[in-house]
Amino acid sequence: MLFLVATLLLLGVLLGTVAHAPLSFSVAVGAVIAVWLGLFALRERHGRGRGSSAH
Repeated sequence: MLFLVATLLLLGVLLGTVAHAPLSFSVAVGAVIAVWLGLFALRERHGRGRGSSAH
């Protein structure tokens, strides 16, 4: 529950920051995050296909 509260607080701070940032900066940061999440998803999909697990 504390994790959820901290996450929502951080989200509120970040969204407040984005509201005051220039549009080009917000789009650039959004693109970087999208690429990062895409690479993470590809690594997860590729790693699960091999059957190797860290657990």
